[in-house]
Amino acid sequence: MRKFRLSIMLTGLLAVASACGGNESSEAGSSNNNGGSNGGNNNAGNSETEELSGSVQIDGSGTVYPLVSRIAEEYMVNEQQGVSVEVSRAGTSAGMQRFVNGETDLANASREIRDEELDDLEENGIETREYKVALDGMTIVIHPDNDWATEMTEEEVTDLFISGKYADDDNVLWSDVRDDWPDEEINFYGPNENHGTYEFFVEVLLDEQDLVDGINLQQDYSTLVELVSDDENSIGFFGFGYYINNDDKLGAISVDFGDGPVAPSLDTIAEDGDYAPFTRPVFTNLSINAAKEKPEVKDFAKYIFEVADDLAGETGFAPLPEDELNSYIEDIDEIE
Repeated sequence: MRKFRLSIMLTGLLAVASACGGNESSEAGSSNNNGGSNGGNNNAGNSETEELSGSVQIDGSGTVYPLVSRIAEEYMVNEQQGVSVEVSRAGTSAGMQRFVNGETDLANASREIRDEELDDLEENGIETREYKVALDGMTIVIHPDNDWATEMTEEEVTDLFISGKYADDDNVLWSDVRDDWPDEEINFYGPNENHGTYEFFVEVLLDEQDLVDGINLQQDYSTLVELVSDDENSIGFFGFGYYINNDDKLGAISVDFGDGPVAPSLDTIAEDGDYAPFTRPVFTNLSINAAKEKPEVKDFAKYIFEVADDLAGETGFAPLPEDELNSYIEDIDEIE
């Protein structure tokens, strides 16, 4: 049964949620159609029978970006060639700030929308709904030549990243984790505080305990990939999509949650699956105001859930159940 979180409570809908964060403006990308016009209110009506024009503005999570930008490409090529869908990846928190200010029509997120963001949206007169788009698996990555730490327990993984757990000065050696591992210092990597991935990792997986001192936190995910792939003593964390699209130069740790090591994969990433403790939903937040004023926004929002099932796996996400996606389509369809 699908549940929705609303910024302004709507009668008849249930409230729920979960989402990502960050400011990745230096790597902000866009998916757009040069033939589209940047418009506001355009041709109203059913997109199945009428051509639309105008623009859809989206910003937010760098983790969710590959999926939504892929959906945008499909939409502009195969559905509405007169609509320009511009997808940026400033990160969840930065993207949510733009959304709160009314600068964008949708905000992608890899964490749940925050109460203060909902309060600001209400103050600004913006009604929003938060929808799950797909499922992501938090992936613990290592150098591909690392052949000793390919399997770790959940406690070993989380304790490694918590300040003071293995060494008072946080200069942790592999041999501090297991005696037969190398006496080499571990170098830690991850996305910075602007990202919802960082927030999920610290707040949920580490239970809000401090990260190890000296961890190298980056804004740009491609930079993180390169740093880990160039450092034999590296360990880092980010979404499964960035791992699977770079698995030629990264290794991933199989995590033992109590019943044996589980590798992150499209088969294991699920809220009730083998990789469930490290699984999280990712989201998009829709401005109801924009959906009412701009038919292209409403049409694209519906399209997200019409194709998310097919395109999620291509970009490293596990799809949501079909009935859940269909319930989102029905909900958006009722926006008038």
